Amino acid sequence: MSVKPQIDRIAKAKLVKKVTRSSWFSLRFVWDKRWLIVAAIVGVALMHLPLPQGLTENGRTVLMMTVVAALLFITAPVPLPSVALLIVIGEVMLLGVDSTQVAKTLMSDSVLFIMGSLMLAVAVVKQKFDKRIAWYIVRMMGTRTLNICVGITLVSALLSSVIGQHTVAAMMLPVGMTLVGLISDDPRKVRRLAVVVFLSIAYGSAASSIGTPSGAARNAIMIGYWKDFFYDPTDPQTRKYLVDYLRWIIFAYPMALLQIPVVIIALFTTFRPEYRDISRAVVRLRAQLVETGPLRAQDWISVIMFFLVLAGWILFSDRLGMGTIALMGAIIFLVIGLVRWEDINTGVNWGVILIYAATISLGVEMKQTGAAQWVAESFLGVMRPFGADHGLGLWAAIATLTGAVSNTMSGGAAVAVLGPVVLKIASEAGESPLVIGFLTAISSSFGYLTIFAAPSCAIVYASGYLKTTDFLAAGWKMLIMSIMVVLLSALVYWPLLKF
Repeated sequence: MSVKPQIDRIAKAKLVKKVTRSSWFSLRFVWDKRWLIVAAIVGVALMHLPLPQGLTENGRTVLMMTVVAALLFITAPVPLPSVALLIVIGEVMLLGVDSTQVAKTLMSDSVLFIMGSLMLAVAVVKQKFDKRIAWYIVRMMGTRTLNICVGITLVSALLSSVIGQHTVAAMMLPVGMTLVGLISDDPRKVRRLAVVVFLSIAYGSAASSIGTPSGAARNAIMIGYWKDFFYDPTDPQTRKYLVDYLRWIIFAYPMALLQIPVVIIALFTTFRPEYRDISRAVVRLRAQLVETGPLRAQDWISVIMFFLVLAGWILFSDRLGMGTIALMGAIIFLVIGLVRWEDINTGVNWGVILIYAATISLGVEMKQTGAAQWVAESFLGVMRPFGADHGLGLWAAIATLTGAVSNTMSGGAAVAVLGPVVLKIASEAGESPLVIGFLTAISSSFGYLTIFAAPSCAIVYASGYLKTTDFLAAGWKMLIMSIMVVLLSALVYWPLLKF
């Protein structure tokens, strides 16, 4: 019997298997990139629609890029930093902007500030203060679960108002894990307690990141927009749009403090922890802290250095720029040896910096091409029949719009995209750009509904104790109450500042 037919059958089977595997790979690749394909189709469709009246060709191109970028940020079919690179390429290839000019819009003081803040955050986390923070919270608040969560929210809020919510969440997550783990090793026995503890960290960090410019990148982005859009060195009247570190604190910090009871009310009206007192965990925590020993000299130096940087932001940011001071602080940490460059290089998400730089650059193009003004006029036209084209109605519409967008993409991206539009809306409606800008920046911190809306939510979700539905259950209450807080501040508190 000849073996040739048998060999042919084996070869044919292998070929069929190879073709099948190749086809499956192709189908899987197409499915994985389906949103990239959808985004491309949407972009092409937008460019072939009739040009609306009052909108230039370049303006339509910028809006198309904004819509496509937002869709890619939400669905993430490709790494998000690659979306930022596409924005840069689009500005050169589609808008015809000189590449050198694009590069200039990428690196502003706001971007330097974000970069320096992330580098400082790595240096702070490096010192590992988690168990000490947990012990100080217990000593300050007592052992009742409600008091502990108030303490966690308070500490998370105060820290995140200065060094950023992602850093605070990374620092406080071990605190929560320590307290919950000391009560029980079985997650099922501490499920609701864990939810309250971890959401106290997430919501406390997110809600109070509005307190200072260093609390979140979106704050620095709005400061940059005010300066770029309204400040004229030859006109002393426009100096009010140079919002420095201290002036931001005066406007926003009271709201950061008001958000603390909002977090507690939302959580304890939604979840009921299994334990009302955690005395047993406190005993174990104290024993572990005794083994760790007192603070070392380098720990005290780190604390002192951080407060010196904070003082520099408050006293000298109007002259040196917040970005310069942040970078100076990071360099001092490196020179003294409190952190290594390897730690910063691996701890800083450089892709995040690229995303913020590209979205800010896109925002500048929205202003220069007139796209922001066209969107602003269209928005006011839609709001006018409802009486929401000025005053409280307009404020509520902007706060709600920003809060909704911030739950589908990061708050920084939301401000970068919406900032030029809402500031143009302010000009067209005769409203103060400062009020509208603060409303937008603050409302962009209301990303409570999804795990990807805020870095702190994503970090605590990684603990393994939370479900996605936990964020929805308490988040909608947080969203409504937070909008009420910011509108109340705009009505009652901000007019007292006489801006």
